[in-house]
Amino acid sequence: MRRARHLSLIGCLVAAVGLIGLAGVARAQSLGATHVQPLLAAETQGAAPGSTIYVALVQKIDKGWHTYWRNPGDAGEATTIAWTLPPGWRAGDIVWPAPRRLPVGPLMNYGYEDQAILATPIEVPADAKPGQTAHIGAKVSMLVCADVCVPQDAVLALDVPVTAGAAPADPTWGAAIAKALADAPKPSGLAATYQLTGGVLRIAVAGPALAGRSGADAYFYPYQPDVIDHAKPEAIDLGAQGLTFAATPGSSLKQGPAPANVAGVVETADGQGFEVTATAGPPPPQSGGLGPPAATAKMGLLLAAAFAFAGGVILNLMPCVFPILSMKAASLIARPHEAGAARAQGVAFLIGVLAAFLALAGGIIALRGAGQAVGWGAQLQPAVVTAALALILLAAALDLSGVFEIGASMQGLGGGLAARADLIGAVFTGALAVVVAAPCTAPFMGPALGYALTQPAVPALAIFTALALGFAAPFTLLAFSPALLRRLPKPGPWMDVLKKALAFPMYAAAAWLLWVLAAQTDRGSLAAAFAGAVLVGLAAWIFGAAQRRSAAGRKARNVFALAGLAGVLAVAVVAAAPYGAPPQASGASVAIAAGIPSEPWSPDRVVALRAQGKPVFVDFTAAWCVTCQVNEQTALNTAEAVKAFQHTGAVYLKADWTNRDNAIAKALADQGRVGVPLYLVYGTDGGAPKVLPQLLTSGLVAAALDAAAVRPPAAAAR
Repeated sequence: MRRARHLSLIGCLVAAVGLIGLAGVARAQSLGATHVQPLLAAETQGAAPGSTIYVALVQKIDKGWHTYWRNPGDAGEATTIAWTLPPGWRAGDIVWPAPRRLPVGPLMNYGYEDQAILATPIEVPADAKPGQTAHIGAKVSMLVCADVCVPQDAVLALDVPVTAGAAPADPTWGAAIAKALADAPKPSGLAATYQLTGGVLRIAVAGPALAGRSGADAYFYPYQPDVIDHAKPEAIDLGAQGLTFAATPGSSLKQGPAPANVAGVVETADGQGFEVTATAGPPPPQSGGLGPPAATAKMGLLLAAAFAFAGGVILNLMPCVFPILSMKAASLIARPHEAGAARAQGVAFLIGVLAAFLALAGGIIALRGAGQAVGWGAQLQPAVVTAALALILLAAALDLSGVFEIGASMQGLGGGLAARADLIGAVFTGALAVVVAAPCTAPFMGPALGYALTQPAVPALAIFTALALGFAAPFTLLAFSPALLRRLPKPGPWMDVLKKALAFPMYAAAAWLLWVLAAQTDRGSLAAAFAGAVLVGLAAWIFGAAQRRSAAGRKARNVFALAGLAGVLAVAVVAAAPYGAPPQASGASVAIAAGIPSEPWSPDRVVALRAQGKPVFVDFTAAWCVTCQVNEQTALNTAEAVKAFQHTGAVYLKADWTNRDNAIAKALADQGRVGVPLYLVYGTDGGAPKVLPQLLTSGLVAAALDAAAVRPPAAAAR
C-alpha cells in the first residue's frame, strides 16, 4: 500500500514537471477548470531587454456560459489576475475587449461568451539577460455564469525566453492577441460631456473618430458600476455630427453628489470601441462625426438623380398636387387639336417647373450654407406667403369661373406680361404648381433630397433638375402626344363648361391655404387675409365689368383703375398684417384621434421616453402638407391604429413644422430628409428608429408599433 502511494506521488510529480515543461513556449495549465478552459499565451516567442510584451489570459468558454467585463453590470464579478513575475518585471492593467450585453431575466450584465482574450502588458527590465528564461505565473479568479454562477480559479504558468532582439510572433496565439489589442477600445480624442436633467443621464459624444461610422446600434458601457441603471434601455439620438446616449441614472448618481466625470466605452455598430470620459457640462461642439445616415451616405449622384426623377413623377399622384390638376387640365382643353400650340404649352410648362424648382433649391442651398435650418417646404412656412398664394389661387379660380378674363385661358393669368399670353401663362402655371405642390415629398424623393443637400451646389442642383424633369414629364409628354390629344372632343360649348367646373378645385386650394394660415398665425392676421380675399373678389368683378364695357365699345379706363385700386388694397392689407403666433398652450396634450393623445415633439422628450423603455411614434407633419393630413385621417385616425397605440403603450409625439422650427429641421436632416411627412417609430431596444413609408396605412402603423414594443431575445443582444 505504501509502495502504491509512493509510486502515485512520483507519478504526479513527474506529470507536473512534464506539464510545466510543455508550458515553456506559449502554453499554460489550469487547475480545476470546469466551464472555462483558461491558458496563458504570449504575443511573441520571446522578450527583448527593455521591451514590453503582451501576455494574455485566454478564456475558452463553454456554450451557454459567460465571464465578466471590468464592470460586470447588475450582477457578476470581473476576472482578476494576480501575477508572479521575475525581479524587475512589471505587469500593467488588463486591456479589456469591448463586452457584450448579457441580459439575464430582469438584469443586464456585461461580459464575454465563447472566447475572450484578456491581454496584459508586461515590462521587461533593461538588465534582463538574453538566453535566460523568465517564469511567469498567474493566479486567476473568474466567475462563470449561465443560469447559475460557479466561481472558478486557476493557477497558470508560462516560460518566456529572453532574446537579444525582437522576437517573432507566437505561431499559435500571436495573431489572435494582436487582433484583440487592435480591436480593444482606446482613447480616441472624442469630446464628451454629461448632463443629469429630468431624471435622465445624457452623454453627448462628438469628434472625428466617429466619422463614417454608423451610430444605429451604438452603446455606452460605463466603467463605474452604479452610474446607470444597466437594465433600462439606452436611447440613442443620432445627430449628423455625433451621438447622444440617454440612460436612467444609477444609485451613485441618484444618492450621491455628481461625479467629476462619467467614463466608459462607446461601441459603434461595426464593433469598434472608443474610450470616452464625459465631464459635466453642455454638449460638445459637433466638429465632425457620423455624417449622413446610411440610407443617403451610400447613394451616388446617378442613383440619387434617378430617385429624384421617379419621385418627381410620383409627386403628380400625391394629394398635394390634386388642387393643381385643374390648372393643367385647363391648359390642355384650350386648343386640343392644335398640335403645335400644345407642344409649345408643354415646353413652357416645363420651363416654369424647372425655373421654380431651381429657384427654390438655390434658395434653400444658399440659406443652409449660411447656417439657416431650412428644408423643402420652407416656402410655405412664412404666413405672409401662405396668404399671398391663397389670394393668387382665388384669382385663378375667379378667372376660370368667368368673372374676368386675362388671356385666352386660365393660363393667361400672367398674360398681360407679353403678347404670347398663353405661353407666359403656361410658364406661370408650372411655377405655381411647384410652389404649391412641392412642400410634400413623394416616395423616392426623401432620400434623394437628403443626399442632394449634403453635396456641393452643382451636383445638388443636378438632382433638383432631375426632380423637376420628373414632375413636368407627364404633362409635357402628353402635350407631345397628338394621338392622345385628338381623342378629346372637338372644340365647342363643353370647353367653357369644363373650364368653369375646374374652378372649384382652385377654390378648394385657396380655402385649404387659408386653413393652413389659421394654424400659422393669430386671428387678427387671419381676418386680414379674409379681407384681402374679399378685395380680390371685388377687384376681379370690377375688372370683368371693365372688360365687358370695353368690348361693347364704351369707355372703361376709370373702371379698370378702380379694379386696380381694389387689387392694390388687397395686397396692402395682406402685406401689413402682423402674423403673430397662433394662440395655443405649449406642451399641452391633444388628441389627434379618439383614444390617441399626442404630445408636442422635442428631442428631450424622445430621450426621456426611450430611457423609460417606451415605444415612441414621431409624426413630422405640417398643416400645409396635404399628404400629412390625408395620412392622419386615413391611417392614424382609425380604430386599428388606436388599438395598436393602446395595447403597446406607445407615445405619440407630433413635430409640427407648419411654422419654421430649427430643431425639427435638424431632426429631419439627421434622418437624411429635408421635408415632411416623416414617420419614425422608436423601439424599446434603444436602437435606431424605423422609418415608415410616406403613404401610411393603419396596418403599417399597427405592425410597426407591435414590432417596436417587442424586446429582442437575449441571444441577439449586443
